[in-house]
Amino acid sequence: MEQHTNHTEAHQEHQKPNEHGAIAVQHFHTHSIPLDMEDIERDWDKPIAEAGIAAKASVIVRVGLLDLSAGTGSFRVREMMHRIAYPLGVHVRADVNLTDIEAACTDGKERITEVIDLPSTGVNTERIWLLEHYADWFSVNLGEESMYHVQPEVSQGLMQHLDAKDASQVSADLSKQLRKEEKSEHVGVKPGQDAVLDALEDASRHTDPGDPRAHQLHVHETDWSQAAMTQSLAARAADERAREAELSAERNDSAQPVSDATESDFPDAESTDSTDSAGLAQAAQSESSEPQAQSHGSSQEAMPRKHKLANRKPPKEYAEHFDYVDSAPKTQGASGITVRQAHERLDMIEHRKPLYSPAFAGLASAIACASFVFLLGGGPYDMIGAFVGAGLGHWLRRRLFAHHLNQFFVTFVCVAVAALACTGTLRLIGLLDPIALQHDTAYIGAMLFVIPGFPLITSGLDMAKIDFPSGIQRLAYFLCIVLMATLAGWMVASIVHLNPTGFEPLGLNVWVNGALRFVFAFLGVWGFSIMFNSPQRMCLVAAIIGAITDTLRLEIVDHGVPAEAGAFIGALLAGLLATAWRSSVRKGWLAPHFGYPRICLTVPSIVIMVPGLYMYQAMFHLGSFDTLTALDWAFKAFMVIICLPIGLAMARVITDKSWRYDI
Repeated sequence: MEQHTNHTEAHQEHQKPNEHGAIAVQHFHTHSIPLDMEDIERDWDKPIAEAGIAAKASVIVRVGLLDLSAGTGSFRVREMMHRIAYPLGVHVRADVNLTDIEAACTDGKERITEVIDLPSTGVNTERIWLLEHYADWFSVNLGEESMYHVQPEVSQGLMQHLDAKDASQVSADLSKQLRKEEKSEHVGVKPGQDAVLDALEDASRHTDPGDPRAHQLHVHETDWSQAAMTQSLAARAADERAREAELSAERNDSAQPVSDATESDFPDAESTDSTDSAGLAQAAQSESSEPQAQSHGSSQEAMPRKHKLANRKPPKEYAEHFDYVDSAPKTQGASGITVRQAHERLDMIEHRKPLYSPAFAGLASAIACASFVFLLGGGPYDMIGAFVGAGLGHWLRRRLFAHHLNQFFVTFVCVAVAALACTGTLRLIGLLDPIALQHDTAYIGAMLFVIPGFPLITSGLDMAKIDFPSGIQRLAYFLCIVLMATLAGWMVASIVHLNPTGFEPLGLNVWVNGALRFVFAFLGVWGFSIMFNSPQRMCLVAAIIGAITDTLRLEIVDHGVPAEAGAFIGALLAGLLATAWRSSVRKGWLAPHFGYPRICLTVPSIVIMVPGLYMYQAMFHLGSFDTLTALDWAFKAFMVIICLPIGLAMARVITDKSWRYDI
């Protein structure tokens, strides 16, 4: 059976008869298949492995949609969709473009085709990272091995704490506890069940208490029925119950049972060391006689009272989504997760708030562009002007994007504001020091926060994978953003009579210049990573890679290597270092929570190599009808631009078999 979903037919009956046509269109759901379709709803609480093709496809395609909305390339979107489809026994054939996916899914009996699209595109590296953990969590729960991380326990715990504001810290806490367990087991000590539970409690302290979604996944906080985490703790839980039973029996022989007292006599029992020993003994005896599958499905009964968080009712706003917690049969030990649980975690990933406020993101943009200006050869005054302009421009861009305004309009307005702010700052400084009035090139640096590095790099990587439709679309998007930015900058320069002739040589010592390049390359990549919504640890790793590669690139260019060759070498080295970092995590040389996606490390580290100055100079001279000079700058920019993704693609070919062979 082949099913093609039609949005108009699916929702025709929901439109009000007297509703105006234009308003109806505005409120019409057009971007993806709605989850309230009958063929999905009937399988909502089934184990997903036993659900129909529509419910399975809803998860597969939604994962691809979220990955695409985070700015990654089509090759990664397909890989993620195949990773979700494999344990479900579903074959997927997907066409992925800049803002849409057309996917045909079949399980050997039925097939369904879904077409979804995004209203716009953006970059969110935290989402790319979380989706990798989601894919591992999903695969392990359905009986497959993890693909991205060697310790799936981190992914298991992280998926239980998607409500935490800093998921990176949750991952770090879980990783730290796992390493403690491994060290304890190495010396023959069994840490017991509470050790990992305490790690989750420590991780939950990083949850934002003001977030109304903070209670959502805590309902499942002690749901250890899911795959590897349960399996690794099952033996320890049994030992713990046996020890508790023995201790309880000893205390019952020597003293009055604590169970004679009612729970109301101990209003603060959860915050004290007192425990209901007899109750624990009884629970241990009853649990030991239950089938293993049921103990997996309801592991909260095997825990002390302080861990029985699953007994708490979900808040009212989430009650309709979690009403199955107490009523649904808990027999999913062998069947994995339900369709509802799969979508709940995708909901949490999709609706996570940005890690940084517009003000902090503006500060990061200011630091990044000021550092960029130094690497281009600018001095202190140029850096100050770029700092003010870029900070104000990116802050305004974040504010305008919150209202879902058109990206090209926002780019034009914010670049114009940034250029004017930079120029105004230098004019004010010129009242004290007239030399500042001669720095007419600084405003170019203030515009560089709009450089769409992710679409540029992923366009080249997609074309390297013979995916030309997606690659050309991403390249066209990059050119449109650059066109709007350079056009806005040129108009400001024409109005205030600026003449960007370049930066004056600073005349620094070679060693001092090299050291400063390393520092400002580090700060620049860190700032761009913040703008891409990377967690702080990911920002620092990318900054280290970027500092090494960009400093090397600039030094070899100073020694006579062509700029385009330097860009290729820098991108190649960034790709190799990112792969080495990831391999070190997989081999256990680095902690498991440092296993970040390569694209989240490589793109921020080389976006600072994008020749924004060359592209603007080309537009400036084109606006002045100096076509020969404009073409000269344009071809210089073109050569550097194409060498960046080629360098990254070459690194993937060297280190990744799936890129080395066409299969």
